[in-house]
Amino acid sequence: METRWLVSWLALLVFWFTPNYASARPRVESINSDGHFVVVIGAFAVQKNAERFTSRAKLQHYDAKYEFNPDRSLYYVYTLTTADKTQAMNEARRLRDETSFTDAWVYQGTIGVPDHEPGLDLNPVTETVVQQVDETKTDDLVEEIKEPEPTPVVTPEGKKFYFRMVNATNNNQVNGEVEAIDIDRARKITTLKSNEPVYLVSPKNNSGKVSLVTNAFGYRKAQVDIDYNNPSGDNITQDANDGVVVPFELVRLRKGDIVVMYNVFFFKDAAIMMPESKYEVNSLLEMMKENPKCKIRIHGHTNGNSSGKIIYMGDSQNFFSLDGSRDSSGSAKALSEARANIIRDYLISSGIEPARMEVKAWGGKKSLYDKDSARAKENVRVEVEILEE
Repeated sequence: METRWLVSWLALLVFWFTPNYASARPRVESINSDGHFVVVIGAFAVQKNAERFTSRAKLQHYDAKYEFNPDRSLYYVYTLTTADKTQAMNEARRLRDETSFTDAWVYQGTIGVPDHEPGLDLNPVTETVVQQVDETKTDDLVEEIKEPEPTPVVTPEGKKFYFRMVNATNNNQVNGEVEAIDIDRARKITTLKSNEPVYLVSPKNNSGKVSLVTNAFGYRKAQVDIDYNNPSGDNITQDANDGVVVPFELVRLRKGDIVVMYNVFFFKDAAIMMPESKYEVNSLLEMMKENPKCKIRIHGHTNGNSSGKIIYMGDSQNFFSLDGSRDSSGSAKALSEARANIIRDYLISSGIEPARMEVKAWGGKKSLYDKDSARAKENVRVEVEILEE
């Protein structure tokens, strides 16, 4: 009985005289009750460097801040404060793996609060306490990091116009271009797009007269002459943004008209269209679908009459790619015929009856320029002639 009493008494004495029993436990356990976990991406002895590093992180779209940590006598730059330890550890590991912040860690405790209880720095990989925190080393803090300067707003030179181009038959919008011609000097000023705000510079001529000529494939050209200094006339108006609205009602090509498909291009030595040809070929397709009575003749032309390599479309039936193509050889006339046929075949594949189309091959017989001139590439072209409408 006495022995049992003595053991209990000694145990009680050990408990009472153990200094600060609660503080003898690991600090991780005591700090954990605070619920503060801070993801740190850098530490700096100089406040200015902490500011610059914070700015750099913000430029990378991080909600970065910095506070002085008296535990280490360093300014901590951090991106996340959370009560969820797992979230903090995962974010620190992600920053290490996926960003330039390869030394990110987690500070457990409050930060930026005077007289706060000392916290712990935790390695997010091992989740152990970091005993030593060194100042973050970076080479790009010599000069202050600045936000990118906004691009200055430059008002375009000239007067604002809006060239509204529509199909006269159905009033559908027609996308194309408008050439502005200086009437006094008989020379082109510029080419502008239709159906969007554009700026036309002054012709700087005596009369101020400018001729506006449309260019939209599948339609006849239309022309409107204006006084640049006082643009007015039939149906010319001004929109809410002080732009001069010039309307054009376009009519389809008529029997006997011949138009060049300026925006249809072919791969070198190939009867295969380049991808940028799609828009104009589809404009021709739209015209054919719009008028089922329309019949056309497709004229093919080359630069010169030399024979050589010809690349044909293969079984892939890809009208705009060399994939699966096959090589052959032949005359310039054969190449011009194959190029006209590829357009015809594309229209057939899109539902146009073969009987509505003819093909004429010219080779280099109707060149626009000498085959060795600077503009010789313009000899390579396809023309569409309206046979019936």
